[in-house]
Amino acid sequence: MSEKMSGALARRNSTELAVYHTDHFLFELKDRVATITFNRPDRKNPMTFDSYAELRDLFRRMQYASDARAVVLSGAGGNFCSGGDVHDIIGPLTQLGAGGLLAFTRMTGDVVKAMRACPQPIIAAVDGVCAGAGAIFSMASDLRHGTARSKTYFLFVRVGLSGADMGACALLPRIVGQGRAAELLYTGRALPGDEAQQWGFFNRLSTPEALLNDAQALARDLAHGPTFAHAMTKTCLHQEWSMSVDQAIEYEAQAQALCMQTDDFKRAFHAFAAKTAPQFQGD
Repeated sequence: MSEKMSGALARRNSTELAVYHTDHFLFELKDRVATITFNRPDRKNPMTFDSYAELRDLFRRMQYASDARAVVLSGAGGNFCSGGDVHDIIGPLTQLGAGGLLAFTRMTGDVVKAMRACPQPIIAAVDGVCAGAGAIFSMASDLRHGTARSKTYFLFVRVGLSGADMGACALLPRIVGQGRAAELLYTGRALPGDEAQQWGFFNRLSTPEALLNDAQALARDLAHGPTFAHAMTKTCLHQEWSMSVDQAIEYEAQAQALCMQTDDFKRAFHAFAAKTAPQFQGD
């Protein structure tokens, strides 16, 4: 492919998010970091049919965003997300037939697929209630910051549903281990913040007042790093689950060879030789 054609394709596929408007979330793009905030604080930030779809579509757009290089997912009013709205979602679901129910569960699963497919690292900033779909969104993020007062609930069993929702039975054991995941999914009990950190669900704890700033600070560090390489790391972390070790070694050999062709790799070498800090540009 010629350099001219490659540049044209990049421009066609690029999506600027600086002026992106959301109907159901707060959205801010600052210093290469996109912050998405669940914003129904009076109800502890529950989801609706429309907000699920909008979140899915926003993360799909992230795949082509040229101005967002890391994402922070947070909640307004001292809570993260309380899951599906009882009146706007749970009630109507009891009136749907099999086809409508499957369409809904596939749509919610598509949010997780979109989160995994977007190249930017996602950091969940979890305070207060983090339940149901909210627990799934935090689980599907790449990194999680919490608070001691946060409580994470995979509470599907409490409404007569299985713990197998939106990829929980595949993702959660890889984060906290099979036995601990089984306990959370069978019982629906709360996972307090300090225990979540001990189990490896949270990467770190912050005070409620510092939580968002701490998550955004890490996101800025990542956003100003070698973003092509970060995207490659994220891809490998997800795709190598189904590979043998030998397959993964070959896959990573090819991935690393691609990263070695980037300008950021050359910048890092020249900065090292000059004993200065590299200024990564993401190319």
